[in-house]
Amino acid sequence: MSNQAPSVEELIQKAKEGSLSRRQFSALLGATGVSLFAMPIGSRMASAADGEAFYFTWGGYDIPELLQEYYEKHGALPDMAPYASSNEGLTRVQAGFVVDVMHPCNSNIDEWIRAGEVQPIDTSRLSHWNDVIPSLKEIGKHEGEHYFASTEWGQTSFVYRTDLVDLQGEEESWGLLWDERYAGRIGMLGNEGDTWWCAAIYAGIPFEEIGTPENIAKVAELLREQQPRVLAYYDDVTTMEQALASGELVAAMTWNETPARLLAQGIPVKWADPKEGALTWVCGAAIHAGAPRIDKAHDVVDALLSPSAGNFWIDQYGYGHSNIKSFDTVTPERLVELGLPTDPAEMLEAGKFQIPADDQFMSTIANEFADIKAGF
Repeated sequence: MSNQAPSVEELIQKAKEGSLSRRQFSALLGATGVSLFAMPIGSRMASAADGEAFYFTWGGYDIPELLQEYYEKHGALPDMAPYASSNEGLTRVQAGFVVDVMHPCNSNIDEWIRAGEVQPIDTSRLSHWNDVIPSLKEIGKHEGEHYFASTEWGQTSFVYRTDLVDLQGEEESWGLLWDERYAGRIGMLGNEGDTWWCAAIYAGIPFEEIGTPENIAKVAELLREQQPRVLAYYDDVTTMEQALASGELVAAMTWNETPARLLAQGIPVKWADPKEGALTWVCGAAIHAGAPRIDKAHDVVDALLSPSAGNFWIDQYGYGHSNIKSFDTVTPERLVELGLPTDPAEMLEAGKFQIPADDQFMSTIANEFADIKAGF
């Protein structure tokens, strides 16, 4: 097998085919040293000519399976372009890139609102709005207006090999990733955005207090304690999954799509529901403040809220979906396999929702985590 890294063109093609999740796409693109912001995204004049909405989204989500209702209504798919990170997406539209619908997440929608780049969604135009889980309707709500329609949601937790890990009758806990018995067989994500927050959950630190000097030091100490037991910090979860499949790793911090893919290969893994809670995130649709096709923009949002889109997110990516009816499209046995409940409100209530953090905090933990990974 060749060790040559894939080209940017190959990565984009894989993302469009749906064989890379948005996180895999972002991490692998970053490894090439190329920013999507620097790449040509395509002509907006062409989109204006054909009259379809323009959907600006994460790599791996610019795919037809998520927009079937839009296609059925208009006989064509929206024009789509991917970005590698929320910051790149926001920067692009602030620079004048004209789009109709964007795909931010709960940790940054407030920033997009403050930047004036999104407008309220007219929920009366959305046929699926009444089926959205009530708690998810509150995200991105500002002064009584809905600027955000939650679509997919998931968790950062960990997966473990059930044939190689002995919980000794104890509840699942983040402590497994610090367990000396498995030193050298633990995998961790290589980005501080997930790892730092999950370590804070294990340390019992409320997210509202995560940025104090005392708590920054507490999390750093915990991660330094763990570092000698970590086989690798992964930016590419595909490599992590291969190590789990071979047994080189017995447990690893990751996202919902990892157990979905490993189970499909017949690998005996379990998606953990740690007693301390898991890091929960929600992404969704927002309409650009200058959207030129407001009617079709709402049709994009409505399609993303549909049970058909939800079925794909659940069954193929292992994520939850905001439409409660989406869970009826998947068998209870499949939900158990994916670590998802038949009652999603249960998991959402137990989750720890990441909250926006300021630039100074993110810079501090990025530098700290880089030192920890290097063994300092």
